[in-house]
Amino acid sequence: MSLKVLSVASEAAPLIKTGGLADVAGALPAALAEHGVEVTTLVPGYPAVLAKLGKKAKAAHKWDALLGTPARLLAGTVGDHPLLVLDAPALFAREGGPYTDASGRDWDDNWRRFAALARAATDIAGGAVKGRAFDLVHAHDWQAGMVPAYLRLAPLAGSRAVPSVITIHNMAFQGYFPADIFPQLGLPASAWTVDGVESYGGVGFLKAGMQLADAITTVSPTYAGEIRSVEFGMGLEGLVLARSNRVHGILNGIDTHEWNPASDRNLAAPFSAAKLAARAKNKRALEQEFGLEPGDGPLFIVVSRLTWQKGMDVLAGVLDHLVGIGGRLALLGAGDGEIEHAFLAAAARHPGRIGVRIGYDESLAHRLQGGGDAILIPSRFEPCGLTQLYGLAYGCVPVVSRTGGLADTVIDANPAALAAGAATGVQMNAVSHNALTMAVSRAVALFHRPATWKRLQTNGMKADFSWGASGAAYAALYRQLLEEQG
Repeated sequence: MSLKVLSVASEAAPLIKTGGLADVAGALPAALAEHGVEVTTLVPGYPAVLAKLGKKAKAAHKWDALLGTPARLLAGTVGDHPLLVLDAPALFAREGGPYTDASGRDWDDNWRRFAALARAATDIAGGAVKGRAFDLVHAHDWQAGMVPAYLRLAPLAGSRAVPSVITIHNMAFQGYFPADIFPQLGLPASAWTVDGVESYGGVGFLKAGMQLADAITTVSPTYAGEIRSVEFGMGLEGLVLARSNRVHGILNGIDTHEWNPASDRNLAAPFSAAKLAARAKNKRALEQEFGLEPGDGPLFIVVSRLTWQKGMDVLAGVLDHLVGIGGRLALLGAGDGEIEHAFLAAAARHPGRIGVRIGYDESLAHRLQGGGDAILIPSRFEPCGLTQLYGLAYGCVPVVSRTGGLADTVIDANPAALAAGAATGVQMNAVSHNALTMAVSRAVALFHRPATWKRLQTNGMKADFSWGASGAAYAALYRQLLEEQG
């Protein structure tokens, strides 16, 4: 049976991207197509999205007042897959990022912007757009969290019931807003309960989605277990426990066409697990690009948001040790100002040994994975993580904390795993100065055992982290929900 699914996300690669959510939303249509599921992606009409959509887009629907503002729906394609764009200039036609202004401050009306996206998705799923019918709606993160709420509590008049799935990409971002926005959401008064959209005295967009969706997924099996605890549940662990029979952990995959070292045009030299020696050219090119001295020790890389969650504050305190034992570092990232300053200061202390680029550059991210020896990911929590998967695919050995998707995808180089020939990286139990110092030291020691290091690289490169298994799991979940609905 062919299914039609509406995927609702605040970003989707290659249209607009700030993080892993975009990669997942962008990859799902192709991942599910081979399982008999046609995915149509709905995203906001940010200027960058409209520019890429081009003049071929067709107006498919209009609202005179979508949560108080005129809007229209544009239809186009992204790759070979259908795309819908919510063009609401008052909400999305502005300079800055998807969620913040140019100074990094959250837009004051984010609640209205993403409630409008959810309301539009609900109308579309309910049949408002002629010729477009959907069997199920898949909402992503808090920005689409109100979709299950509208579908359940305020569906389009006369529409049939459509089941919904919400995926939690990061529980730390919940879309929490003050209670005074509730009357403007277009929901019935009965929605203002703990079983509706109310959360700790305000409106919780993610909480509403988790409460009212037919299924909740997280982006790794371990994270699905972790969010049942106070440490990782971020105040919603009680809801997770109450709905535990509806929580599923489905590991993210990666786009193996976009991230393929054998055909990656961003690299100085293509390579594969069978032709690993060619990888050395990328390391030399990366050293030159970051102004690093060539050396016999490992070149560590970082491609990350520079935040507390990512453990970057701890890493900044370990850099003198890393350099002292023969390592070097090339970093690409942006985030907390104090953490950025700490890395820049380390680069000033160790010229030729540490290179830092503040910002994000997709092409450079590929070159870092293709030329670095090991990628450092000391996250305090990590729902799934994609950079370790890219590292595995590119022979850039991950050094990670044992949490979330990092625990699910990296096999620690302990004696047993090394003896079995199964290890792919280095794990640490805690995110602390001592633990990370030991992990870096282990990585350096392993690097100086060339045969062992090569085995780590080739093990990772031969692993399958494509969307094959994950796409099948999503398709099976969709069909299960439709069977339950009858």
